[in-house]
Formats: sequence, C-alpha cells, structure tokens
Amino acid sequence: MNNNFSGRLAEAVARWYFRLHGWHIVAANYLTGRGTTAGEIDFIAAKDKTLVFVEVKKRQDISAAAYAVRPRQQQRIRIAAANFLAKHPRYQEYDVRFDAVLIAFRFSLCHLPNAF
Repeated sequence: MNNNFSGRLAEAVARWYFRLHGWHIVAANYLTGRGTTAGEIDFIAAKDKTLVFVEVKKRQDISAAAYAVRPRQQQRIRIAAANFLAKHPRYQEYDVRFDAVLIAFRFSLCHLPNAF
C-alpha cells in the first residue's frame, strides 16, 4: 500500500470514527496559506458546542505516530484553525480543541483529545 493511499485511508477511518461517536464533519483537508506558511487541518468536526481540529498520523506503530506531530506543525495547525474561525464566525462561541488520531495499519487507532 503506497503512502498517499494509506494516508488518505487513515484520514477516512478517523473521520468515520468521529462520525460513529456523534460528531459532524465540518471540513476535510482544510488548507490555508502557501509555501512555508501553509497550514493544513486533516479535518474539522463539531459536536454540541465543541469544535475539534484533528490531525491524523499514520505510522507503522502507534508510538511512532505519537511523535509525528511536531511543534512546528502544531503551530501551522493553530494558524489554520485561527484562519478557519475568522472565515466562519458561526463557530466563534464554540469551545475549541486540537485532537490527534494515531493509526497503525493492521489495525490500531488511538484518539488523543487535547493532544496539543
């Protein structure tokens, strides 16, 4: 399985997991900026008055995935989240959270609420 396909599959599995837990997917692969200032959020989910910006990491094992969300990437995700909130004022009153979903194929999934 090539990396691009398995990465997209991991994101689809993570969205499915959130939907099964009552979340509504607001956006997928939200991109802001260009070049070195670009930020991408794998998906954004809402439930009640909580908005979650989710980063999905797929690696050979869960522990390797846990170390894959680096501080620089976290900063880019925060910037993209601020951009999303500025463009979608209806979510201004929501509680905001940054989660990670770690996936290892043959199959493990770990959801980390408030990952960063």
